Amino acid sequence: MSQALTLARPYARAAFAIAREDGKFAPWSDALAFSARVAADPRVSALLSNPELARGDAVALLAPEAAGESYGRFLDLLAESQRLQQLPEIAGLFEQLRADAENVVKATVTSAGELSGEELEKIKAALRRRFGRDVEVTTAVDASLIGGAVIDAGDVVIDGSLKGKLSRLQTALAH
Repeated sequence: MSQALTLARPYARAAFAIAREDGKFAPWSDALAFSARVAADPRVSALLSNPELARGDAVALLAPEAAGESYGRFLDLLAESQRLQQLPEIAGLFEQLRADAENVVKATVTSAGELSGEELEKIKAALRRRFGRDVEVTTAVDASLIGGAVIDAGDVVIDGSLKGKLSRLQTALAH
């Protein structure tokens, strides 16, 4: 995975630079997300690996209809460099660069049960205080956590789940 990220990083930075220059972060995010989903499909991935696939056909397959000319040229560069299969990593890195530029932290809160609006607002407020940035939160439910929640905010993971606490207790008792 780290090699894929290493290969994807310069392309993500280039895409970000173009999007910033054009002032079109959202359209580039949408286009990259679409292309990444398509490229991640195992059937499409196999097709992209086929040397008989024309570069223009690969670009046409991966470009959303509303994508601008600069996005098409970007995909063409990826095709020429044989990096179309790195689109999922490029899209992820682009989103990280965008969040940094917009001073936003993206967090995923996984809880044992559905969170109320009030609970979610408290978590957002705590994360805003901790990071000093705006916070965009997505939620997920995982009943195996038993209780509590796990917050994944970029490089920071806060495990406040009952499952995590029991695991830490078991480790402490074993040593």
